[in-house]
Amino acid sequence: MSLFRLDASIMPATSASRSLADLVEAEWSAAHPDSVVTRRDLAQDPVPANAWSDVVTSGHLAVGERTGEQAAAHALATTLADELIDADALLFAVPLYNYGVSQHFKAWFDVAYADPRIDPTGTALQGKPATLITVLGGNYAVGSPKEGWDHSTGWLRRVLEDVWGLDLRVVQRPFTLVGVNPALDAFTDVANELKEDAEKSAQAYGRELAATRRIHVA
Repeated sequence: MSLFRLDASIMPATSASRSLADLVEAEWSAAHPDSVVTRRDLAQDPVPANAWSDVVTSGHLAVGERTGEQAAAHALATTLADELIDADALLFAVPLYNYGVSQHFKAWFDVAYADPRIDPTGTALQGKPATLITVLGGNYAVGSPKEGWDHSTGWLRRVLEDVWGLDLRVVQRPFTLVGVNPALDAFTDVANELKEDAEKSAQAYGRELAATRRIHVA
């Protein structure tokens, strides 16, 4: 058994998303102590900003006609797709940044998605079990003052569930800036409850992730 884990937080030492992902991984490792865990840390090793354009604009060229940069971008796309395809289960930890999708995750997704095995016609990831951890500095729930300002979670679900066809579980923790931003101090009790709920969900989904088996698609 093997697990692929991706982290997108730019602040590893204080990352709420990484902490929740650690809980998921702990459940996985408890069930599969000898399993391989492949890690990709987009903060320490970001995907080059020009890699996606190099892949897309050179897709029609023969291998021998590509520049060094274009060849490297295609090799990177293959590597990123291999990491997803080869794993038995997937774990993504992706924070909300400035109300939108992490640029590190978007750059990674775009390049991986260029691989034909997992592009719009590919089915290599269909049915694979996955857990998404996403954390929000504020609270954008229905009825909140900033309802609708979370432009990340919906997109993440769309590309992971609907585009790649993953069997996805989502753990979301709002109000991670409570205790950091004094303007949110009034929400301390609520934030603590949400944190506990997210931790319980992470542990439960970690056990589910460890217990599931991928549905094979021929």
